[in-house]
Amino acid sequence: MLSKNFSINDDYKVLLFVKQGFYAETYRVKGNDGKLYFLKLFNYSQLHKSAFDVNNNILEIELVKSIQHPNLVTYKDSGEIVIENKKYAYLVLNFIAGETLSEKIIREKYKSLYDIKSIIIEILEGLKYLHQQANPIIHNEITLQNVMLDLAQGNPKTKIIDFGYAREFHQSSKVFNKEGLNPNFLATECFHNIYSPQSDLFSVGIVLYQLIYNSLPWIIDVSKFKGKQTELEDKIVEERKKKIKFPNVSDDIIDFDDDITNIIKKALHTDTEVRFSSVDEFIKALKGEVIVDDIDTIQIQKSDKEPTKKKTKYSSVAKGKGFSAIAGMQDLKNQLQVDVIDALRNPEEYEKYGVTIPNGMLLFGPPGCGKTFFAKHFAEEVGFNFMLIKPSSLKSRYVNATQENIAKMFEEAEENAPTIIFIDEMNELVPNRDSDAHEMSKSAVNEMLAQMDRTGEKGIFIIGATNYPHMIDPAILRAGRLDKKFYLSPPDFEARKAMFEMYLKSRPIDFGMDYEKLANLTNNFVAADIELLVNDASRNALKIKGRITMEILENVIKNTKPSVSITELNKYEVLRKKMDGGNAPIIDKTNERQIIGFKK
Repeated sequence: MLSKNFSINDDYKVLLFVKQGFYAETYRVKGNDGKLYFLKLFNYSQLHKSAFDVNNNILEIELVKSIQHPNLVTYKDSGEIVIENKKYAYLVLNFIAGETLSEKIIREKYKSLYDIKSIIIEILEGLKYLHQQANPIIHNEITLQNVMLDLAQGNPKTKIIDFGYAREFHQSSKVFNKEGLNPNFLATECFHNIYSPQSDLFSVGIVLYQLIYNSLPWIIDVSKFKGKQTELEDKIVEERKKKIKFPNVSDDIIDFDDDITNIIKKALHTDTEVRFSSVDEFIKALKGEVIVDDIDTIQIQKSDKEPTKKKTKYSSVAKGKGFSAIAGMQDLKNQLQVDVIDALRNPEEYEKYGVTIPNGMLLFGPPGCGKTFFAKHFAEEVGFNFMLIKPSSLKSRYVNATQENIAKMFEEAEENAPTIIFIDEMNELVPNRDSDAHEMSKSAVNEMLAQMDRTGEKGIFIIGATNYPHMIDPAILRAGRLDKKFYLSPPDFEARKAMFEMYLKSRPIDFGMDYEKLANLTNNFVAADIELLVNDASRNALKIKGRITMEILENVIKNTKPSVSITELNKYEVLRKKMDGGNAPIIDKTNERQIIGFKK
């Protein structure tokens, strides 16, 4: 469409054509500032109606405008232009000096599993940011062609590109247009117009397999099914019933570890209840922080046994440091001591004065601020058993199954009382029934409300955690349920300093670490960001076979932005004031934050 030196509104000059998409063309352009950019030109006449948001703006442009993360392509500009009496939209993206993963493995195969894992983890970090937005974003097209290696910094930085098929999780998928997507990378549920964060994780599993084995786990020639989409999808589903083949690559990859095959099997399982439930779970498996059992062995063992009642595993709380392991937050600790802990430990005393035994509380705030960490140490402080629950372990596609799983969870908690039930991502389990939530989700809310009645008297205390408290059904947050709400903010100076000390303690570090300087350089970074910074610095030091130095850390910090922007933090502050009529405990004051973190 555009020839060399073509001018876009006198702001950008076309240098060369990059690629042709299903509905858009991409070019390399030069701006008036002398910098290089990517420009994506949209042909309005070829855009499907699902490519537009409710305000009739191009969804891809609006989504890219709203995101900012080191592992995602970033927005520069957008607008419209008339060419030969036809109107086109354009999106300008900051230039990435590098190559796609597809180009990389054609040129040179990876020889190190460590390098492959590092790339996959960076892809997952980008997806984690998307999935944790107030309205979670599903990318829907994670492929080798849509991941670039930015070589501008010396150490390649992985970036997800092309948001042409991205959509908000809560956006209706009835009219979503799959045409142009490579079905070999799509999760099986996507063939039924069900798109979720787990669908993205399936695609990442395909990419992981490709980087290791240089082929697809299931090979279907898409070109043979032109115009026969349903037939193609049926063929892919049938093919995926076969076991994945794992060729011997131990001679090609120097540090190959057979455990990676179990991770791939889990990532690519057709049953979403078996697959990784979240980005964090996937990352922990890749880092070796959790062991993934062989799915095939587990299924054989299950088939040899009589059907048993499915139970939600609980972990008996070992003696731990409790609140002493959490730096600061003294006001919140004191309030919990009076309102919750004393009541849980001495229910008879409280009953004597007619004081109601509490049922639960809600921890909310930006992602990465340690809500799970706080809940575990709260359980240690109280001395209760601890059940860590993910909505994916309770939710089911089958009618009434979710309600049954919720009932079993409370039954087991009562059997092992006193018990704390910690439910992460609470909004996923009990969404607002006034929204467009599925009828089965509404039934789950009703079941939770029924089960939460007077749980305090049964020795059960519920802790819900969420990044999106406004998406939880209001009835869950009313008196007698999760009526106590506590806001957790990003860590302050002292907490950031303590975190750097903790994460660097067992690694090969240089002399003269200035932890105060590191804390000063990371204002508004959450705990998860600081862990990521230390991991990136460790990888950089490993590549040069040297120690982790202040210079390496400072360079990593300089090239990394906080995963939660100032704009998002301000939104959370407004949200905090709305919760509980503006009276929710504040664990954040711009320059006087309470410490949230760890003590050595």
